[in-house]
Amino acid sequence: MNGPEVPRLEVEVLTAKPRVEKVPRSHVSVELGHLYMEDLVRGQESLRRHFARIKPWADFVRSRYAPPLRVSTCFLVDDYFSAIATPKELVPELIEAAEAEGLVIDYLARESACASVGELSPAELVMAKVIPDPPPGTNGRRPPAQQSGWLTNSQGMNRPEAVTEAMTRLPNWTPPRQNGAQSHSICMDVQLWDNAGGRRRWSCALLAAVWQLLRLGVLRCEGEAILRPDDPPGEYPDRWDDLPPVVRLNERAQPFFAFGTMTVLETRFAEVEAAVRMILSQVVVDPVVSVQIADQAAAQGIELPNDLVRRVSHVFSDGI
Repeated sequence: MNGPEVPRLEVEVLTAKPRVEKVPRSHVSVELGHLYMEDLVRGQESLRRHFARIKPWADFVRSRYAPPLRVSTCFLVDDYFSAIATPKELVPELIEAAEAEGLVIDYLARESACASVGELSPAELVMAKVIPDPPPGTNGRRPPAQQSGWLTNSQGMNRPEAVTEAMTRLPNWTPPRQNGAQSHSICMDVQLWDNAGGRRRWSCALLAAVWQLLRLGVLRCEGEAILRPDDPPGEYPDRWDDLPPVVRLNERAQPFFAFGTMTVLETRFAEVEAAVRMILSQVVVDPVVSVQIADQAAAQGIELPNDLVRRVSHVFSDGI
């Protein structure tokens, strides 16, 4: 006699989605400008002079990365510290000035988006990944960067003055010393944010570091890449907040994210970019993202430096 029929279990196999998104990449992202709003509103001729100054450098980079290598270009508008002109006024003028000098802007980005987009804050994401480089013999007296708003590459920087009694001998001065200095030290203290008007205001250096990390495509929020480019609106809006964080101006553009970045700037930005490189040296990338990028590079025969800072290049020129 046969026993009771055993019900058959139906097992549904679900294909798990990858935990961390992989993004397409250009070989290099070339930044054609990162100007203050005050620079951008000086008119068409001023913008044309800017693009004329940097065109030889942009052409040089393109000559190094001739097809089939992929190059994309971008331009960052400073709408965080000032918003004198509107997108409707500025964006068409910017595009025309670049084209008049033989340059094409593939992607236009808002600097304010490096601070926040809705409930997402790329700046906060980066701050969570800042692992300060502790100097030898540190005793934890200096508060962490997330608390103080300052990041350093040295020991002995920003030490409080010793309080001494009258008629006592002052302590000997001790110079600061760069962590891991080769022969001589180059010591830096970089302010990451302050509190203005009761809210956190991110520094130019921190936002510029976020911008580099966005172009390198290393930032993720819950496994998803952030600030993916959008198509331009039918008509440019009157408010910067109504413009997508990153706009694809060229429909034939190579990918926005890249294995490396090249930023062409005037020499007046050299201090900020030195601070950017110091910040990047103390940012830790998600290991899964690092492996993904390394695999992508290996599959395409690209020698990718392990050091994040070495993927970031700068050209400083005033056209002299």
